[in-house]
Amino acid sequence: MSALYVVAVGAVPPKPLEWIEAAAAEWFPLPVARLPALRMPERAYDPARGQYHSVEILKAVARAAPANTTRILGVTEVDLAIPVLTFLFGQAQLDGPVAVVSLCRLRQEFYGLPADEALLRERAAKEALHELGHTFGLTHCSDTRCSMSLSTDIALVDAKGGRYCPRCGAHLVRRFAALDGEQS
Repeated sequence: MSALYVVAVGAVPPKPLEWIEAAAAEWFPLPVARLPALRMPERAYDPARGQYHSVEILKAVARAAPANTTRILGVTEVDLAIPVLTFLFGQAQLDGPVAVVSLCRLRQEFYGLPADEALLRERAAKEALHELGHTFGLTHCSDTRCSMSLSTDIALVDAKGGRYCPRCGAHLVRRFAALDGEQS
């Protein structure tokens, strides 16, 4: 049976992983399971930027995917970037099996504010849904309340909802039906 896996990359506390697993289980009709944590790939760190290359982390997550993986989501605490962007909340293979979400900039502490567990839980779920949506072929949505809306700063993450709009939801239903047909 195929599954959606969640895996920590580096040290990640258990609670955020549980929150992300719960959000995935609510929205995706797949068994959700956690894999043992992965070590941070040494090649991922960019000392000039003080950040981690998300592509290197995506590669490590892809290598860890069991044979029955439908989707796999890496979760990390490190600050992610790619050469053309100063930071990322996450990244995914569009219509592919692998995604990653960073909790770093989702934490209030990153902005010099007191920790807020409820807000972190909400943000982590939104970004997990966003990146997993990409893996099922969803692109950025113009509905700013949709989980698939583009978030280039934390205010945009906070402004969007923790669910898919009707258009994106309908797309997912079609994808899930096709996925179910492939497994029958």
